[in-house]
Amino acid sequence: MTTIKQEDLIQSVADALQFISYYHPVDFIRSLAAAYEHEQAPAAKDAIAQLLINSRMCAEGHRPICQDTGIVTVFLKVGMDVHFEGTLPLDEMINEGVRRAYTFADNKLRASVLADPAGKRLNTRDNTPAILNVSIVPGNKLDVIVAAKGGGSEAKSKFAMLNPSDSIVEWVLKTVPTMGAGWCPPGILGIGIGGTAEKAMLIAKEALMEPIDMHELKARGPQGRAEELRIELYDKINALGIGAQGLGGLTTVLDVKVRDYPTHAANLPVAMIPNCAATRHAHFTLDGSGAVALKPPSLSDWPELTYSPASARRVNLDTVTREEVQSWKPGEVILLNGKLLTGRDAAHKRMTEMLDRGEKLPVDFTNRFIYYVGPVDPVRDEAVGPAGPTTSTRMDKFTRQMLEQTGLLGMVGKAERGPTAIEAIKDNKAIYLMAVGGAAYLVAKAIKKSRVLAFADLGMEAIYEFEVADMPVTVAVDSKGTAVHETGPREWKQRIAELQVIQ
Repeated sequence: MTTIKQEDLIQSVADALQFISYYHPVDFIRSLAAAYEHEQAPAAKDAIAQLLINSRMCAEGHRPICQDTGIVTVFLKVGMDVHFEGTLPLDEMINEGVRRAYTFADNKLRASVLADPAGKRLNTRDNTPAILNVSIVPGNKLDVIVAAKGGGSEAKSKFAMLNPSDSIVEWVLKTVPTMGAGWCPPGILGIGIGGTAEKAMLIAKEALMEPIDMHELKARGPQGRAEELRIELYDKINALGIGAQGLGGLTTVLDVKVRDYPTHAANLPVAMIPNCAATRHAHFTLDGSGAVALKPPSLSDWPELTYSPASARRVNLDTVTREEVQSWKPGEVILLNGKLLTGRDAAHKRMTEMLDRGEKLPVDFTNRFIYYVGPVDPVRDEAVGPAGPTTSTRMDKFTRQMLEQTGLLGMVGKAERGPTAIEAIKDNKAIYLMAVGGAAYLVAKAIKKSRVLAFADLGMEAIYEFEVADMPVTVAVDSKGTAVHETGPREWKQRIAELQVIQ
């Protein structure tokens, strides 16, 4: 019988969550570096470079890879000969570990979990509770996997109850393009096949915890239908040309993981869950000898890259005009300087409700730019913590009203815009700029000052004013309505098809 002390489990979970907030798994770093070397699309290569530079900066500075530090999922395999010594139930031990990790003063993590999800949606302020999955297995050890899953990638999870005669490959290839770029590719897809609806989703999530080994698998050859399916999906998804951040390119997925489970004769449940470019998970075992300390990767595991967009256009946000914005070209890199407002879901909802009531907004948006962001709290001498963009499509339903009733000139966010937003941008001769999702610490280094202007009660969703210096963004929808998330993948899907014909 092995005795696991309560404090050892709590501290091990807390330490692991801190660890994965700033260290990418080494297999991910190496796979992303290989994708960078392989990439031919300039915009996608630029985005991957930012991801790799951000990753190394976070490893060196012990600050979060992404401002969305995720909702915590824990998988526990409890040996049948394990005894827990403590007063808390198992789920509360895990939650106490989460609480310690997310409130750790030297590296604050963003509290994103909301209670009463269909009602008041109040922040629990310590990112609890975690999602806990427990299985009882033979043995005398406690096997633990902790993961922190960002909301942008989790929002793109898909499920279908196919007919037994349906093609899984066809469903995946039809579904992946509908996910857009809000899951921050390049990343990993976990696919669960069989069981029941909830079992398919669970094994899809578990599959994401496996090491990236696609290149090794292709080198040795598949063994069984699941591995054949992995290779087929990997090749065909990348042939879609979606690319890094949805900008068009050669690498959309770094790996595809497949798990299956016996199912009912009348059913074919299929679940697909993406892991983003801020993939965060760690695996450790407790054997009764004390808390576990994970071994940090070596900085030599990262390529040494620098980010300096030589041909970028430098823009002063304090003086920029609508006429000037109309000269910006799709795909062009812009360096933002000056004062940048922020606001995301809760702030937009509150502002549009005020506008509907005929009330004056607390902030003047005339000829200003708004950044869709919910930053991490600062530590030490930071102006703001990691502050990468959130998924812009969630603001689409507010866009026309904001542009037409506030004088807003431009928006900065992550991934594509939907047709209603693009039409509103075109009609108002506005602009949409894209920052790289998953490069939050790199972006934060461009933010020199920060202050709350309105809605302080919303916490990270308040309206801030950032003062930025050379913050890198890309023109994703120009004033004529041309969208690079449509033109880029279309171009690269055709190019990849042509390359395959040549080969």
